Amino acid sequence: MAQSRTHAASLVAALAMLVMAAGAGWPQAPPTLGPQTPAQQSVPDRPAPQQEPVPSSLAPAQDENPGLINEIGKLWEKSKSILPTLKSPQETIEDLNSRAKDATKDAGDSLSRLAKPSLMVTGRMGCPVSSNGAPDCKAAADKLCQSKGHKEGKSLDTDAAEKCSAKVYLPGRKREPGDCRTENYVTRALCQ
Repeated sequence: MAQSRTHAASLVAALAMLVMAAGAGWPQAPPTLGPQTPAQQSVPDRPAPQQEPVPSSLAPAQDENPGLINEIGKLWEKSKSILPTLKSPQETIEDLNSRAKDATKDAGDSLSRLAKPSLMVTGRMGCPVSSNGAPDCKAAADKLCQSKGHKEGKSLDTDAAEKCSAKVYLPGRKREPGDCRTENYVTRALCQ
């Protein structure tokens, strides 16, 4: 039994040396994807002569490694061209300052318009009928303010009255749709 163990151990050691020697002698080709034709599956007749190791600076450029890290690197490079460039902190601050200046100027203009002296006037000015049939009381407020020596105005109070023709008041006559119309008036306006 001890002899069979010794023979088995010797046999295993011999097989291991044979496998190592065979592995070192056969060149390893990189795996290729897809079906292969017999021309691609060539096995050399004799082992290639061993070459001296070439320093890394003289080594030929290796093919691109299609691994996960390489693909992520490619994706990162592509995303740089797609995404907009970020502003530097100085550019961002300058942009915010210019926006703040514009907002301040607009607010100042609005306040200056409010600061103009306004005066409320009273009177009675008829609102003309606009092209769509509605009364144009802005024009009436402007006329009322201009009659008091101001430039323009906004109506604050309006009044409406029905104006009918004399035919409506005849006894026994029925009222028809075109006999009366509503007239609008501006009675108070805020002038500037």
